[in-house]
Amino acid sequence: MLGWWTRFAKRRCALATGALFLLSSLWLAATPVAARAVADIRVADDSIVIRFDGSVATAATFLMAGPNRIALDIDGARPGTQGRAGGIVAALHQDGRGDAGARIIFDLTAPAVVTGGQFTDGGRRLTLTLRRVEPARFVRATTAGRMRFTAGATPAAVAIVRASSSAAMPRDPGYRVSVPVPGARRRGSLPRVQGDADRPLVVIDAGHGGHDPGAISPHGGLREKDLTLQAARAIRDALLDGGRVRVALTRDRDEFLVLKERYAIARRLGASLFISVHCDSADNPAATGASIYTLSEVASDREAARLAARENKADILAGVDLGRQSADISSILIDLTQRETMNASAGFARLLGREATGLIPLKPNYHRMASLMVLKAPDLPSILFETGYLSNKADAERLATNEGRRAIARSVQRAVEVHFARRMAGR
Repeated sequence: MLGWWTRFAKRRCALATGALFLLSSLWLAATPVAARAVADIRVADDSIVIRFDGSVATAATFLMAGPNRIALDIDGARPGTQGRAGGIVAALHQDGRGDAGARIIFDLTAPAVVTGGQFTDGGRRLTLTLRRVEPARFVRATTAGRMRFTAGATPAAVAIVRASSSAAMPRDPGYRVSVPVPGARRRGSLPRVQGDADRPLVVIDAGHGGHDPGAISPHGGLREKDLTLQAARAIRDALLDGGRVRVALTRDRDEFLVLKERYAIARRLGASLFISVHCDSADNPAATGASIYTLSEVASDREAARLAARENKADILAGVDLGRQSADISSILIDLTQRETMNASAGFARLLGREATGLIPLKPNYHRMASLMVLKAPDLPSILFETGYLSNKADAERLATNEGRRAIARSVQRAVEVHFARRMAGR
């Protein structure tokens, strides 16, 4: 009897030990392998070489304008050695993407595109080839999507293939180009409008978002897309507290919106004023202060010509259906509306500069003009508010604080209330 019990106990012990071993094995198998770290970054005029302390399988690049940057997403990696800027790169910044991997942003001294890339050394080294281009070419390239690189793929090759059924297929170029298309808003899906229904509507646009982080500060890695959203929310709250206007945000979360969609939202909502919030960046770390942009004369003339030449003039401009007007009358209406809009935008820019004085640092020549897509609504007074420089330590620290955001919001609130008071008095 005792022998039987001993044998039974030994069997139970063996089974328990085996189960524990199996569970331990499964747990170890499920434990994620430590992400590979960036070990070194070398930059030249025509190439960027990134080394890792282990094998990396895939990566992708895409371009961003304003300022000009190359973004590199590395799957399964984590930030590591910072590396040195040089050649065509003025500065570089690393950031994590959670479980997805790491991102490196290269700030460019001149417009340049990635023409190819290749993993070598068993996935421990990635070489990107660069080519300088004209500014207009760079801007077009920002819409071309991502260029993807895979370890083990053949080197990039240039081939001309004749279009015929017998043409040989070119070998794998070692990368793929894909276009990230943001999720489309349904026609009826518009942001929430807050405030009393009889008040004029102000739309606040937080610049960048989603896969576009905007400028990244070398002082703590602050991202423009986060700071603009925080500032936009602070402006909304200040305006609602004042009770003089209604307010809507183009985005109230971390999402990507194409530029035309931003002012299109404001037009569809029937807004009376559009304010796009951004943070600036410069090669010179001493550059500081806020600036306010309105649409330039040249850009306005081009947009007016585009509207006048469009075959389908079904746009409602300043309450007038252009489709019902003759070509000559449409051109006159477009020109008059554009001029009135530009004057109103410039007037608000000067007003905002006046109200911001003493609350936030301003550049001496704070009112500037540029051909910015987000300002091209023909019948909606619009400004782009560069609230400060992320490349400047003092500005970056100010923009990251509640006190700094409240000062920005107070400036906008004062300017908005005076702007609409003047309009009511003018009527």
